[in-house]
Amino acid sequence: MAITSAMCTSFKKEILEGKHNFLNSGGDTFKLALYTSSASLGASTTGYTAKGNTLTRVDPSTDGTTAITDFADTTFSSSSITARGALIFNEDTSGDTSVVVINFSTDKTSSAGDFTITFPAADASNAIIRIA
Repeated sequence: MAITSAMCTSFKKEILEGKHNFLNSGGDTFKLALYTSSASLGASTTGYTAKGNTLTRVDPSTDGTTAITDFADTTFSSSSITARGALIFNEDTSGDTSVVVINFSTDKTSSAGDFTITFPAADASNAIIRIA
């Protein structure tokens, strides 16, 4: 099994179909779910059935010629977790469509404590979602 960081192929098509709204006010509900190293996730990942943490959106913007969007950091409070990766998905679309797969490279753990996902800087080189 493997987790490969990627923007999901289905998401790229759905952007052109107008299925995702990232606006902070009135936008869709995006969630982040955690996965162990036994998961198989990548660009071909489509729907998601379990639920994760709800993400707080940051309005899309541009950095040079790159469109970017971001989310506020999210915390799974008072939890014991071992995770190798995560999936961001849109809960408001039919089938909870997948957006981005994130590979942590190694197992990350918490033991009866907070497990926090810290998103990278929202710029053309680092934003979690960027279209160049």
